[in-house]
Amino acid sequence: MSNFNQESVLSVHHWTDTLFSFRTTRDPSFRFRNGEFTMIGLKVNDKPLLRAYSVASANYEDELEFFSIKVPDGPLTSRLQHLKEGDSIIVSRKATGTLVIDNLMDGRNLYLIGTGTGLAPFLSVIKDPETYARFEKVVLLHGCRRVAELAYGEMITEKLPNDELLGEMVRNQLIYYPTVTRDPFRNRGRITDLITSGKLFEDIGLLKLDAGRDRVMMCGSPALLTDTKGILEQRGFIEGNHGEPGHFVVEKAFAER
Repeated sequence: MSNFNQESVLSVHHWTDTLFSFRTTRDPSFRFRNGEFTMIGLKVNDKPLLRAYSVASANYEDELEFFSIKVPDGPLTSRLQHLKEGDSIIVSRKATGTLVIDNLMDGRNLYLIGTGTGLAPFLSVIKDPETYARFEKVVLLHGCRRVAELAYGEMITEKLPNDELLGEMVRNQLIYYPTVTRDPFRNRGRITDLITSGKLFEDIGLLKLDAGRDRVMMCGSPALLTDTKGILEQRGFIEGNHGEPGHFVVEKAFAER
């Protein structure tokens, strides 16, 4: 287990009967870039049971935070959802992933598109001062079925704007756009439909997506990734990666989970 650190659970928050998050201690040696994921899990019969999880906390925070679904018969999540304060989990010593701003060309606006727990990597990206230094506007889109599933809304709209380090940047540059498909809410519809219809841009007061100006990060359901990638490529956007920055990046590590 030399490739893993053992961490202690500090707190657990159950958002709904299908979503929860938890915070753990952080080994000082663990380094990551905002937007990256790592492998976390539990020892089961003395063997590590692991899954990829984006780090929802920022890389300068002393604790680690993870955002998870609950799958009744999921090998790991069926166990993780019962975590309580003081329990131990294992966290890989390494982090990786494509959702880092270094993988994007310079641009004016940054769109962070997530569905469900695909919000997690963007929670660290919107806490990064470098994000606001590189982009004039940062648009965080979070799509869910139900209003109750729009986790972290209060943190995004109330805590971050008043943060001592980030507050002014967040107030001036961050646009938060939550949307749901099954409940009455101020924003309704799938993110892809809101993009193609143009309603999103009418609502937030920005021009429609343009490869010369806009950059995009995506994390969420396979359908979201496929459909959004298609929309972007039709408009001339080129996918970026670690070797070649592009107009957009996609996190594929969770698409099959």
